[in-house]
Amino acid sequence: MEIVNYFKAKTVEEAYKKLQEDPSNLIIGGGAWLRLSSKTVNTAIDLEYVGLNQIKETENSIEIDAYVTLREVEKNEALSNLFSGIVNKGISGIMGVALRNLVTVGGSVVGKYSFSDFITPLLAVNTEVVLYKAGRMSLEDFLKLRTKEKDILLKIIIQKEEVLGYYYKMKKTGLDFAVVNVGVTNTLGHLKIVVGARPSLAAFAVKAMDYVNNQETVTDEVIEETANIAINELKFSTNSKASKEYRIELAKVYIRRGLKEVTK
Repeated sequence: MEIVNYFKAKTVEEAYKKLQEDPSNLIIGGGAWLRLSSKTVNTAIDLEYVGLNQIKETENSIEIDAYVTLREVEKNEALSNLFSGIVNKGISGIMGVALRNLVTVGGSVVGKYSFSDFITPLLAVNTEVVLYKAGRMSLEDFLKLRTKEKDILLKIIIQKEEVLGYYYKMKKTGLDFAVVNVGVTNTLGHLKIVVGARPSLAAFAVKAMDYVNNQETVTDEVIEETANIAINELKFSTNSKASKEYRIELAKVYIRRGLKEVTK
């Protein structure tokens, strides 16, 4: 990637105006994944000085600003005690500590990376995003959002709920990207199933969730059928990390394990 100009914004409004000046202008998060792109950026906009670097715990939620690093989220005690710690588990499997000290929440979410180990557990719990212009919406809606006008992520909001959670990332080495990752949660009897790194962006197994949530009891047979429905409705494919067939088998195994874990 080639960057022509570098701009340090003092306010979010200033950053937003600069972002709209040129289609090739770009907000810089931690900058960790910029090397994955070969495009030329006219102006890279730095948000370090606009104050988006806090984690705030309220009675009902945890609010995480966009410029908070993944390492700061990983070390947050409040989150580690929620949802069986699946958000922290998702982050702890992301390469090394040095990288997690650099990568930001904003960059990780806005990037909508297909290999993300952060988005999968966030989807599995009740997470919302707050954008400067578009406002507040669910993470699911944000991931589906397609608009020509660029916006700035201010923070994510994770609702405190009584959730049993399971998260697993399959990778070839300790510092590798995911071959597949799976998040399963149980919120007062309502089950969610999320599969990412297929190698597509994390998504709900909607048909599988509808099936399992309409059963009176979650037996081994129901779990098996739920896993089968999930792997048939979600799209899997082959890349340099793994074959389509291998990903399907892995996803099926970890969906079963997750369902057993959160319903036992």
